[in-house]
Amino acid sequence: MLEFWQNYLFRPLLNLLLYLYSGPAFGNMGFAIIELTVLLRIALLPLTLLDERNRSLYERLSRKMESLARDFKGDHVKRKEMIRELLKQHRVNYWAKVLVLGVQGLVLVLLYQVFMGGLKFDRPEALYSWVNRPEAVNTLFLGFDLAKHSTFWPLLVAVVLFLEIYSVQKKHVHLVTRSDVMYLIFFPLFTAVALLLLPMVKSLFILTSMVFSMLVFWIRQVVFGHKVSEDDD
Repeated sequence: MLEFWQNYLFRPLLNLLLYLYSGPAFGNMGFAIIELTVLLRIALLPLTLLDERNRSLYERLSRKMESLARDFKGDHVKRKEMIRELLKQHRVNYWAKVLVLGVQGLVLVLLYQVFMGGLKFDRPEALYSWVNRPEAVNTLFLGFDLAKHSTFWPLLVAVVLFLEIYSVQKKHVHLVTRSDVMYLIFFPLFTAVALLLLPMVKSLFILTSMVFSMLVFWIRQVVFGHKVSEDDD
């Protein structure tokens, strides 16, 4: 298992990151992380589009769910059961989102290993022949050290995350429960606390991924948003 992790996960990521650093990122590790994140999200784009399809279906069913929420206002258990059955009938599922988040979580772990050990080049044999070994790697990005803790970037991630969740809940205000409100408040807070304990590179990776997701969502709204409105009429 350790050999698989090193040879098929850690080593390819390290080499790709250093290739980007020496090439398209022009010696800027922050840009290399951004480019790596974008490449990863492009590779996961089919799953991302499937997740957007599910989100679009969810929006189209919003009025029916609001009606169920009114009909079963006094019975929260029955209301959740009916909404769950409605989503099941229209094949709205979240496995694509889970896979996207799972792969990104794996990359986050690998990036932690890269910055805690790989960039020291204790094992030069880990580099492929087509990857140049830099004498040193500059980990500064916009005045912040990617390998060290930061306060600004985790808080920025938390604010963006809060606004993203809020914008989604605002569209379905009648379906928002007390647990949804707790999620809106505590999930960004928990994320900020966790990122404060980790190198800044994690925050940059997550922020870039979030921006990519918002861009895909915006494009979907521009291209298909009117269809959603027509279906709701």
